Amino acid sequence: MTTDPRAALDRLLAALEAHLQAASRRQGEADPAVVSAYQTLADAFETYDEALYTAYDEVTPFVLYDDAEDADDLEDDDADDEDDLDEDAEDEDDLEEIEEIDLEDADVL
Repeated sequence: MTTDPRAALDRLLAALEAHLQAASRRQGEADPAVVSAYQTLADAFETYDEALYTAYDEVTPFVLYDDAEDADDLEDDDADDEDDLDEDAEDEDDLEEIEEIDLEDADVL
């Protein structure tokens, strides 16, 4: 799909405006107008990002996730964070053991 980046940007800006307006008039948790504006905004963003890449080999710093991907990514990030904390704790334990050994060796001399 070849789209002019300027036209795609104009649609993205209009979608942002429509989303803001729908959000400001929200009628409950799953307001159909907000859901529709959200999807329109996501589609407009993807179109703009693709047009930008096609025309200029450039991308935006944003990433869209669907709900399932988002939940999986959050779980993966949490697991990675826990692994990092475990590794940091193990490194600290190793460092303390090394310091204790050095002190014991110093007493021997």
